[in-house]
Amino acid sequence: MTRRTFLAGALPLAAATRDPGFRLADITAQAGLSFQHNSGAFGAKYLPETLGPGCAFLDYDGDGWLDILLVNGADWPGHKRRRSTLSLYRNNRNGTFTDVTKRAGLDLEMYGMGVAVADYNNDGFPDLLITAVGQNRLFRNTGKGTFVDVTQKSGLGGRSAFSTSALWFDYDRDGLLDLFVCNYVQWSPEHDVFCSVDGKNKSYCTPEAFHGSTCWLFRNRGDGSFEDVTAKCGIFDTTSKSLGVALLDYDRDGWPDLFVANDTQPNKLYRNLRNGTFEDVAVRAGVAFSEDGKARAGMGVDAADFDNSGIAGLAITNFDDEMIALYRQGRNGAYSDAALRSGIGQASRLRLGFGCSFMDADLDGHLDLLAVNGHIDETVRNISGNHGYAQPPHLFLNDGKGAFRDIAAQVGGGFASPKVARGLAFGDFDNDGDVDILMTTNQGPAYLYRNDVTSGNKSLRLRLQGTKSNRDAIGAVVRLTTPDGTQTRMVKTGSSYLSQSETALTFGLGRRDKADRVVIEWPSGQTQDFNGLSAGRWTCIEGKKPST
Repeated sequence: MTRRTFLAGALPLAAATRDPGFRLADITAQAGLSFQHNSGAFGAKYLPETLGPGCAFLDYDGDGWLDILLVNGADWPGHKRRRSTLSLYRNNRNGTFTDVTKRAGLDLEMYGMGVAVADYNNDGFPDLLITAVGQNRLFRNTGKGTFVDVTQKSGLGGRSAFSTSALWFDYDRDGLLDLFVCNYVQWSPEHDVFCSVDGKNKSYCTPEAFHGSTCWLFRNRGDGSFEDVTAKCGIFDTTSKSLGVALLDYDRDGWPDLFVANDTQPNKLYRNLRNGTFEDVAVRAGVAFSEDGKARAGMGVDAADFDNSGIAGLAITNFDDEMIALYRQGRNGAYSDAALRSGIGQASRLRLGFGCSFMDADLDGHLDLLAVNGHIDETVRNISGNHGYAQPPHLFLNDGKGAFRDIAAQVGGGFASPKVARGLAFGDFDNDGDVDILMTTNQGPAYLYRNDVTSGNKSLRLRLQGTKSNRDAIGAVVRLTTPDGTQTRMVKTGSSYLSQSETALTFGLGRRDKADRVVIEWPSGQTQDFNGLSAGRWTCIEGKKPST
């Protein structure tokens, strides 16, 4: 079989000129987002300076409109220049946002990295876990527009690490959300390492210069506190250098599994053994290494049923010259990397990727792949043959037949302009039925892109609420069927890189007005089956009929 490949960024003429069916508009300024990330860089080339920050879409006040959280770094001790804090923006429901950080009690400094959002105490309001260099922080939502720092009270205090991505999930299916936290390497300013390209000037070190660090798993006790079960659950592994984590049901047994992207170390696929423990099956499943047996620089990751097979695949961003990985699972449970034959591999070869997410940008019923890029060291521009410090993002449109084409340059709004991008999240902030894009950059601004679908395609959006299951319904699987086929989505936190997308599910219907059938498999084990749901927004409460 002859494999067609194209130069990165190049497309056949017909594909390059085809209307993608939607446009993006950069509304950052008019929306009132004035965020600026502070990496704290002052010349010492500390490793954490290269990696942040994350971002999140969340409805913190429960008004049905998505708000925005942006994570920030800080100046290093002894090099104080300006104050930088988290930023929480409340949705004004008219396309603009108001900075409510101080009012919400989040006006505090920390060297933040990522964010994971979920209602861990099942009270109806989303809480925040902010990962950091140093002490991670847990903020409980009071339900009155404010947050309270409960880090010490929850049992998460007293742990200093270089934490990155995190997610909430109910690994033991007891109706309470547990917490998984990725840690990168053993690093502190006091134990920094001198690395140099020319032997004279300090440069940013690669992760090989540092020892790895285990991820953490905390079990929710149900009384506001958490138990560290890292060791007893089989997660403990100090060789890991973890940057991204995604939730999936790898073996389709109804119990949540985890994929962890590691930087220069083998990736992990933690299979839930349904007895409180996990087994790493990444090597057996074919996702620990690249196709040629090498550990790549895994950064961001997402898991989703991108080929409508009913089985979740994986996308993993890597370093430049390593390509994005696009894993499809075969009948024997093992994965193969379809990046090259799908068109994603060659197009992404020269980019250094971070955040990535599967989302149906054009609402045609096929999940597209968005990946943001940017190098880690600005001096790379001085190296002959380099691929650039600021780099354009990818927006790979799925043709539904196994191929993707990068249309980032066709969707407008300056979306394809080069950026030093890191965090990425999606969500329908204007409640018009399509998914919008939030992006952060290192030592730069955040970007908010409004998606305007021009093709006339419709969507069916579901917000799930558990009763016996955890209230956020994290881990629930929904299958939506039309005459065009069946789409499968999981309600999840985490994924991408350091970031959190909305938990509502968006199904593209194309030009159809309804779904013939919707089946919900709740984490509790209950299954509900509905027929004839029309396009639009629906709320599904476990055990009840959907409502608009």
